[in-house]
Amino acid sequence: MNSPIDLTSASVLHFGPYAFHLRQRLILEGDRQLRMGGRALDILQVLVERAGRVVKKEHLIALVWPTSVVEEINLRVHIAALRRALGDGENGQRYIVNVPQCGYSFVAPVQGDNTAQVVFETLQAPQHNLPARLTPVTGRDSLVGSMVRQLPLCRLMSVTGPAGVGKSTVALRAAELLLQHFRDGVWRVDLALVDDGTALFDHVLQTLNTDLATLASRHTLLLFDNCEHLRDACKTLVEKLLNAAPRLSILVTSREALQADLEIVQHLPPLSLPPSSALDSVEETMGYSAVQLFVSRARARQQGFCLRLQDLEVVREICRRLDGLPLAIELAAAQIDALALVGLQAQLGNCLQLQGRRTAEPRHQTLQAALDWSYQRLSEQQQRVLQRLSVFKVAFTLEAALAVLAEAHGQLIIDQLVQKSLLTVKRGEGALHYRMLNTTRLYARAKLISGDFEHRHLHFLRRSSRVSGLRLIAQLVE
Repeated sequence: MNSPIDLTSASVLHFGPYAFHLRQRLILEGDRQLRMGGRALDILQVLVERAGRVVKKEHLIALVWPTSVVEEINLRVHIAALRRALGDGENGQRYIVNVPQCGYSFVAPVQGDNTAQVVFETLQAPQHNLPARLTPVTGRDSLVGSMVRQLPLCRLMSVTGPAGVGKSTVALRAAELLLQHFRDGVWRVDLALVDDGTALFDHVLQTLNTDLATLASRHTLLLFDNCEHLRDACKTLVEKLLNAAPRLSILVTSREALQADLEIVQHLPPLSLPPSSALDSVEETMGYSAVQLFVSRARARQQGFCLRLQDLEVVREICRRLDGLPLAIELAAAQIDALALVGLQAQLGNCLQLQGRRTAEPRHQTLQAALDWSYQRLSEQQQRVLQRLSVFKVAFTLEAALAVLAEAHGQLIIDQLVQKSLLTVKRGEGALHYRMLNTTRLYARAKLISGDFEHRHLHFLRRSSRVSGLRLIAQLVE
């Protein structure tokens, strides 16, 4: 039995082939450093210091996330990442066990000592070029966990979604958790820096500082970030690499799927929004990820910020008007110190111009810039259709859209805008219903050239109401 006194007073904890250097928050296997996130390290430290005892899930969450509201799924994702990193279950090794209906226990023998600090120069260089994450990822643990489980088994996964939904953030988090799985590391290639598809292959090899023959022999994960403007070139390159390198896996972020061989598409939805029925309780409202993100970012900007019962309706409206988009919510929360909640709500009509960090990439400094990135890469016909569809303030049918557009090949263009994550579509009451995010509609509406499209919209609704009241209702369902 491990002595709690011995372990809590030690600077290094030894178990299996590993040495956990607590002061440096470093885990070594020989001279090889294990790569894992800060939360995972926090969880491991709690469990190892209490080795042989069961730690209740509620107690573990309270210790690791003392100032946040966190669902149990968050804990499970990090536990799974820890097990993978430690090789738990491989070759008879056993470290962390789940005690049903109770919690977790670290079951391997642990010894503590006060070994001198590790000299970092002697450590193996990390096998990645992932940027340091400045803030935690909110509301994506379940989805990230699913991606982490799938990626070692599939060769190509594309994360798609509209501007500002957090594709890069989610992909980078999944990549972090997979560092230990790929022997030759995880490497990010930012394709936003490339304008010419013919230079894409050279840019990839230059970023990786390798050649195709060497890459073909590696067991590695490549993250191709921001592929939408080079979709065809990316599709060709990805298929070439997967054919040449049998142990290579590729993770892609794009506003549009590549439609490549072997591709698994993971569409990323906006963060969850509370219904009006959830506004009677701060605790219930904080269960929705859009609110969690807003509150966490507001607290980072305004010391002592606290969500109060009287604030719930305003915060919900802010998050709803911003479509639950992480980028938009972060930009809004950054203004809390200057505008306060009421002032921020009043500025939502100008939300496209909200300013973010000056150190952020130019297209992430405002929502306007993020949407520009998509809009400027549309054809003139696609731009016209997007502008004209902005007259619909709520969901609309294909019939309604075609009546307003007066555009050749209107249905084809609408389908293309769906593929580019500028429209969403779902089936309801036997018909397909399309919808434009509030932020996208505001952007497209500002670009709409004068015309009679609103009159066409109203004429269609009046005509529909005469034919069937039900069809008019369908036009007005969000």
